[in-house]
Amino acid sequence: MKGLSALALGGLMLAGAAFGDAPPGDLEAGRKVAGLCRVCHGLQGVAQVPIAPHIAGEPVSYITRQLAAFRSGAREHEMMTVVARGLTDTQIADVATWYSAHTARASLPPGADGSAAPALCVTCHGETGIAVNPDAPNLAAETNIYLATQLKAFRSGKRRHEIMSGIAANLTDDEIRAYADWYAAMQLEVTEPGAPGPCGAAC
Repeated sequence: MKGLSALALGGLMLAGAAFGDAPPGDLEAGRKVAGLCRVCHGLQGVAQVPIAPHIAGEPVSYITRQLAAFRSGAREHEMMTVVARGLTDTQIADVATWYSAHTARASLPPGADGSAAPALCVTCHGETGIAVNPDAPNLAAETNIYLATQLKAFRSGKRRHEIMSGIAANLTDDEIRAYADWYAAMQLEVTEPGAPGPCGAAC
């Protein structure tokens, strides 16, 4: 779902805020809706194209807010706007429940020192890219081109967010590259609902 450059850095809290308090949807119905998303984001939420984000394990509230924003026009994207406008509230709740039911774990690559994690990012996105703030997305193992593109969009004003815009405004190209490379290097494992173990990047 989130099509090519969809759900990015920083939670969007402008549209669809009511979804944050909505009850979870139906897991199996959400799996079926996820068929619309699998080409870019994979059925298990592990991106299949380098300019789409992983969405496995994101909170229901985060996913529903993003989809509601695309549907309302608060966020715009050539693919996601079209997809989201075809979804009902129930379908959004269901697909958010499906993807959030997956467990995403990340670990440092061999030889990496966690103290080298970007200080500007760890408060929300964590050392390994598993978010510690429910309004922020996971960044673990996203491609560096995806991460750099989103940071540059915040820096230029093409994307706006109450926190990310201010952070990105003063970043240099070298800093953006370094931050993107850090999170892109993380090792991501994803576990399906009810599965005994992680399925990794092969999902």
